[in-house]
Amino acid sequence: MNRAAWDADAPEWVERGRRDWASERISWGIWHVPESELGLLPDVEGLDVVELGCGTGYVSSWLARRGARPVALDNSGRQLATAASFQREFDLGFPLIHADAERVPLRDASFDLAISEYGAAIWCDPYRWIPEAARLLRSGGQLIFLGHSYVSMLAFPDEDLPVSETLQRPHFGMHRFAWADAEGAVEFAVPHGEMIRLLRSSGFEVEDLVEYPAPADAVTPSDPLATAEWSRRWPIEEAWKARRR
Repeated sequence: MNRAAWDADAPEWVERGRRDWASERISWGIWHVPESELGLLPDVEGLDVVELGCGTGYVSSWLARRGARPVALDNSGRQLATAASFQREFDLGFPLIHADAERVPLRDASFDLAISEYGAAIWCDPYRWIPEAARLLRSGGQLIFLGHSYVSMLAFPDEDLPVSETLQRPHFGMHRFAWADAEGAVEFAVPHGEMIRLLRSSGFEVEDLVEYPAPADAVTPSDPLATAEWSRRWPIEEAWKARRR
């Protein structure tokens, strides 16, 4: 269902992908918070990196320009076609693989870093993709992923956006979200305690959980997940950092 939804929606992400490929600055999430403020990444020069759910491939492009050796995979062939077109446009190549991050066709212990900005972080079942990321990483390798925050998943309405200021669903039993207005697409999220247990049982040590506000100068877009005002009071996104034991 997610593959069909993203194949259908791929044209809507071309211009945003081009903007991010053209950017010299790494920035994260819907508010484009600079890496210099969040500090999510290690020094990536010389690292073998797998991006799990790359979309248009802009994160891998940022890492490749900084000396990493990325391999980018995505469940949507049309998103990968956009990524391939940007590789030609910006003269920057790296492998693109059409695959599901819950079942990655790559060898064990092949990478130093696994990363997902949205991608697998929200579109794959964490009980499948996080153990798969652990399999792909060498001992001491890092997993970094960013997606919707736990609090936002509690507060998203079943229909219509932006996120509300009241709780919409229970904490207990959070896992699979089939949105009524998302053309059959399915997202996943679990509470913080469950995520910590899942990471540890998959062989990771949790290094950080980064929750951050919208910048002071952020302006609410026309089709927001959250207003800028909401996002200065509560985190719309969060990023996890973990290391393979």
